[in-house]
Amino acid sequence: MPARTRGLIVGILLAAGAGSRFGGGKLVARLADGRGVAATTCARLLPAVDLVVAVVPAQPGTLEDELRAAGAEVVRCGAEHPGMGVSIACGVAATADAAGWLVALGDMPLVPTAQHRLVADALRSGAAIAAPVCRGRRGHPVGFAARFGDELRALAGDEGARALLARHRGGALVELAVDNDASWLDIDTPSDLAAVNHRLGSH
Repeated sequence: MPARTRGLIVGILLAAGAGSRFGGGKLVARLADGRGVAATTCARLLPAVDLVVAVVPAQPGTLEDELRAAGAEVVRCGAEHPGMGVSIACGVAATADAAGWLVALGDMPLVPTAQHRLVADALRSGAAIAAPVCRGRRGHPVGFAARFGDELRALAGDEGARALLARHRGGALVELAVDNDASWLDIDTPSDLAAVNHRLGSH
């Protein structure tokens, strides 16, 4: 558990899912440059926040080692098959005195540091909830100020913070316009990984 998070903007990197559609092991699958999926996501998140806390499965393994090497602190989620909501609750509970959280998905390595920073800076400027929007579609990461800690710790299941966002859309939620469809490109299947690697190879 992180020793000191008071007043920090913390990146919560969700990396505890089973990845069943991929066939297992998607977060340690190799990208075109040889780096792991989740480790790459972590490396892009880290410069935008004060601390990255990765929520990983209860059993230690290669994923945990790669995330520590990438600069994250690691929290093991005790649930057997933690859904997104449980994972968020686990990460927020471990950093309860933070000033805010950026919730990022471990299987989205194309989201650039600048986009993470855009959301983090919105929190630092007083936004209650902030998220990037591209062509009318909300993406990732999503930032939450400290006042939402209780609601985040109460999340369960695999819906993540969707219901919380729906409750606050048009009020507390600040939508940040971006021109980058990486906001919603994740890796669920081997064909998704191939598409991401193609995108990386074309840049």
